[in-house]
Amino acid sequence: GDVLSIAGVQIEVLPAHHTVPAVGFAVQGDTGWWVFSGDTERNPAFWKRINTLKVACLVIETAFSNRESDLARRSLHLSPEALAQELAHIPAANHYPIYITHTKPSETALIIDEIKRFDSTTNIL
Repeated sequence: GDVLSIAGVQIEVLPAHHTVPAVGFAVQGDTGWWVFSGDTERNPAFWKRINTLKVACLVIETAFSNRESDLARRSLHLSPEALAQELAHIPAANHYPIYITHTKPSETALIIDEIKRFDSTTNIL
């Protein structure tokens, strides 16, 4: 993706897979890259790129609970099951904080519970 430099900070535009044009971002910091997925569904191109970066933090959307996984798939968002499949793209040697964003307010508690079933270390923003 395109790389911007603003006040000496590198910002790379990352691919997103969504129903409308969307992107993610990687911002280079002192200890690595802060990565934001943007609105996206399953996205091999995203993982191919960020797995080449020294990621310091990942912020990734998970908009719907598993009971709404069909809606999540149709609207090109993640559910916890899809998130688990996406996080499996992170090499085992790579460890960094992961934060969840863009949860539907009425589903946040359920989404948190579903994520904690497979990953107790992920944080919710």
